[in-house]
This record gives sequence, structure tokens and C-alpha cells, in this order.
Amino acid sequence: MIKKCMKLAACLLPALFFVGCAHRQAQPYDYTAFKAAQPKSIVVLPPLNNSPEVKATYGMLSQLSYPLAEAGYYVLPVAAVDETFKQNGLSNAADIHNVSVQKLREIFGADAGLYVTVTRYGSVYTLLNSEVVVAAEAKLVDLKTGTLLWKGQASASSAEQNNNNGGGGLIGALVAAAVKQIINSNTDAAYPMAGVTSSRMLSAGGSNGILYGPRSTNYGKP
Repeated sequence: MIKKCMKLAACLLPALFFVGCAHRQAQPYDYTAFKAAQPKSIVVLPPLNNSPEVKATYGMLSQLSYPLAEAGYYVLPVAAVDETFKQNGLSNAADIHNVSVQKLREIFGADAGLYVTVTRYGSVYTLLNSEVVVAAEAKLVDLKTGTLLWKGQASASSAEQNNNNGGGGLIGALVAAAVKQIINSNTDAAYPMAGVTSSRMLSAGGSNGILYGPRSTNYGKP
């Protein structure tokens, strides 16, 4: 009886392994609309801020152009776009996101618009440590038709880079935590993490990531 159970387990384990892998594997993104639209230029809208940190919108906005440009797209200068919105009485990201795609196309002439929402931005404090986290979601929309071309999300944390050597004992840890909290509260410590998040979210060539644009030598590749 024991031998039969062992044989059964030996047969089931590989099957369970492959089922687990299949469950964890992300579904391939459907790029049909993206490939049909073939956007060449992108206007980046000021991100919506769903975090309590007031710096989040512009901290993230300043980091979004680089990965898109590296992916092969012409990105309208975000400072000029932001100023254009302000001159037209739009200074709130929520109001800007509600502008029709036809109007955005008319004003900026871009092929697509990038809509970003910041879900986390800033420091999370504990007794012995503090962690800086930035998370965001993005979607790329065809400004000619309003069709969703792509969507994705990413996050980054300073904890990924922390090396806790345990030196100094409890007192040392408390002092280090206090110093870190003071530094984080007086500077935009999340700004570098926003850059990492933006790069992870908008760099081309990754799994289910944005496609390469026409200015890239990899244009046309997955």
C-alpha cells in the first residue's frame, strides 16, 4: 500500500509542478490594436495621484519621458504640455484626464496619450526602518479613436537595495531609522524610485511591456 502511494505521488508531482507554473505564467498581452495604430508620437498627461504625497504627480511626470524615448517614440516635452494645460485653465490632473481624446489630438497633434495613475509614493515607517515605495499604473490610448492600445503597471522599493548588516545592535538600528526618517521627510526620497518604476513600466522589450516605436532599431520586434 505504501509503495502504491509513493508511486502515485511520484506521478502526480510533475503534473502539479506544471499546473503551478501555468497558473503563475502571465497571459500574453493582445497587441492587435497597438500594431494596427502604429503610434509615432506620445503626449504624456500629468499623472493622477492616489497617494497622500503631494509631490507624486510631478515626481512621476518628470520620469516618464525617458523610457518612452528610449523605446523609440517622439515624446512631447512634458513641461510645455503642462504649461499648455495651465494656460487653458487646467491645472488638476483629474480634469486633464477627462479631456476628450479628440481635443487632445487637436491641441497636441500626438498619435497617442499616456495616462498614468500613481497608487503609492513615499515612505512607509516602522520602528526600526523606513521604506520608500512607488507604484503606478499606465495606459496608452489612441487619440484618433480612443482605443486602448496598451496598459501596464510597476512598482519599486528602496528595500530592494537595503543591506542590513545588523551592526550597532538595537540602539544603532533605532538611530539609523531616526536619521533615515528625517532625511526622507525633508527630501523627495521617492524620486529615484519613481524613475525605477517608470523604467520598469514603460521600457520596451519586456514581457507584456510597451512595443518598440518607429525611432528604435528594434521597431517591429516583440
